[in-house]
Amino acid sequence: MGGYHSSHISRYYPNTFDYVGLFSAAIVPDKNMKSKVYENIDETLLKQKQNGCKLYWIGIGKEDFLYRANTDYRKKLDAMDFKYIYRESEGGHTWRNWRIYLSEFLPLLFN
Repeated sequence: MGGYHSSHISRYYPNTFDYVGLFSAAIVPDKNMKSKVYENIDETLLKQKQNGCKLYWIGIGKEDFLYRANTDYRKKLDAMDFKYIYRESEGGHTWRNWRIYLSEFLPLLFN
């Protein structure tokens, strides 16, 4: 599942997913996006935080077209004191970055 799906499904099912990895995720909607998945973002994130998410990992490339949205999303998480690990890399929305992120994220599942 992609970062978009991982972020939103984990919010709506916080008792199911304790380990979440967002690799170049399409997270925060712009003003023109109208979809149920974007409803109650703050409320569902708070539930996810209260559930005790064990690992929330975010990776994004500096040249990724989703970089700004991820920066805004991290500000939202910071304001909620939602703990996460952040990995910023060179490059954009590429398989090369996702392979790097996966190699760093997977070992954390076994800590």
